[in-house]
Amino acid sequence: MISVEDAIARITAAFAPLSSETVPIGECAGRTLAENAIARVTQPPFAVSAMDGYALKCADAQKGATLRVIGSSPAGHPFAGKISTGEAVRIFTGAVVPDGADTVLMQENTSADGDSVTINEAAEPNRHIRAAGLDFKTGQTLAKTGRRLTARDVALLAAGDLPTLTVRRKPVIAIAATGDELTLPGVARAPGSIVASSGYALTQMITQCGGGVLNLGIVPDNVEAIAAIAKRAKDADLIVTLGGASVGEHDLIQRALGPQGFTLDFWKIAMRPGKPLIFGRLGNTPLLGLPGNPVSTFVCALLFVKPAIAAMLGRSDTHQEHSAKLARALPANGTRQDYIRAQIISRDGEAFADPFDIQDSSMQSLLAAADALIVRKPHAPAADAGARVQILPLGN
Repeated sequence: MISVEDAIARITAAFAPLSSETVPIGECAGRTLAENAIARVTQPPFAVSAMDGYALKCADAQKGATLRVIGSSPAGHPFAGKISTGEAVRIFTGAVVPDGADTVLMQENTSADGDSVTINEAAEPNRHIRAAGLDFKTGQTLAKTGRRLTARDVALLAAGDLPTLTVRRKPVIAIAATGDELTLPGVARAPGSIVASSGYALTQMITQCGGGVLNLGIVPDNVEAIAAIAKRAKDADLIVTLGGASVGEHDLIQRALGPQGFTLDFWKIAMRPGKPLIFGRLGNTPLLGLPGNPVSTFVCALLFVKPAIAAMLGRSDTHQEHSAKLARALPANGTRQDYIRAQIISRDGEAFADPFDIQDSSMQSLLAAADALIVRKPHAPAADAGARVQILPLGN
């Protein structure tokens, strides 16, 4: 058996960033930049007002002074003239500050009367003026290569006058659930059958990580059907099988795919849940054989599929461990790295990880209720309540 850290390193080393493509800005949320995004404009492109009020010279804005209003500057319709001593221009939020003005006085601090305005409160220099380039300037890098774009990023880059972006192609992940006992939800089941549920969580995880799914469905437990995966997944960037990774007469992944060009890198990881995991190549395509047990599938996907997708997208933002205090004591750990399902509770404003009493890897109800996985290193000593431990948040 190899360590979790060694497995992650060997899996991610098998991938290089994928090719890039140009995508309209409106379709880029969730995509990963393949080139720096550079602003094509300055924002704001000119000094603008941050308030509705009057643009004027600060020296004129003394309490009790009355100024002549020589025009207005609505947003999108700049005042064409220049403000001189004793003059003011009615201005609105987002409008261009007229030439000659060096402050904006809020309308609440004035009294208007026809074409004149009286100052009720003295102004300050450059008050309520957003300088040109306050946000960003032409040529400035707004987002760097490798960044996965959020909705906020997309708005920023659109403001930078970028109609399209160069992003990584979405990696295609082929998923095949193996097992004669598996059926789809809602389908009549024969005696001994169970619902195939793991693929749904895996599909959602892949999509959320920026990948695309090629669903190969349920594959029967026979050599011919499993061998056909090679042809059906020929265009995939990664093949993930669910089940068939452990020892047993019905575990056919290695036997069926060997003649199709499968070469094994490693099998078995010193972890719980998820010990029986296959990694290798089917021809030129990396293949991950995850255990079929639902909780094991999810934990392995979180630890290994997610970093593989990040590597294909040129990102390094894989899972990051945090820490919390234990809500209850834990015994010493054995030889495998343990991932304990737990809820996060708050005590006096501090996070505590409260492990479930039962950690059976078939119990999806507890996985769904969990907020995090407590990470216990091999041979970790017993830990008392209140001890600080590493956790892997699940994003609930």
